[in-house]
Amino acid sequence: MAAEPVDPDGLYKLPVQRDPLEVHLTPMRRRHLRTVIRIETEVYPRPWTMNLFVSEFGMRSSRSYYVAKVGPTVVGYSGLMLVGEDAHVTTIAVDPRWHRQQIGSRLLVNIAHDARARGARHLTLEVRVSNEPAQRMYRRFGFRPAGIRKGYYVETNEDALVMWADDIDDPAYAERLGLIEAGIVGPTIIEAARP
Repeated sequence: MAAEPVDPDGLYKLPVQRDPLEVHLTPMRRRHLRTVIRIETEVYPRPWTMNLFVSEFGMRSSRSYYVAKVGPTVVGYSGLMLVGEDAHVTTIAVDPRWHRQQIGSRLLVNIAHDARARGARHLTLEVRVSNEPAQRMYRRFGFRPAGIRKGYYVETNEDALVMWADDIDDPAYAERLGLIEAGIVGPTIIEAARP
């Protein structure tokens, strides 16, 4: 019998909610954009536009966008861009009313699996230096600080912390994802993207 994975730092334990939550991850489509834009506007001082999302849809071979739904309600979304062996998290956001419900973790697990399936070896993102809760989540996924982009967030002149997760194609990273998934309360149902 295999030994239980060791987690001395408690990195994989997510806050437990009272009731299991069933979340569906569905490829983002135009019909989702009204709600995505509403969340985008609530979460980001300089939100992406409808046209920007639509233009990303035109690059399906190197892009992947998903929405998280609870019942019929879109509660979050994420985006991934692939360039060679690098995968970049272009966007990830959760409706503030659904924070601390493991929606962001589910979206990031999906991004990581998608990047691995597409042959990526590295995963990268930028996050506001002030967004410590997001940085903690990213660290659970193996991201480490790699640099600072000064004044990256133009609207507030805030710096971005650049974070990288390396060797995501390694079996140890798959094990990390498995530990994170095991800590999520309730099922995550993923609808595959159309070819």
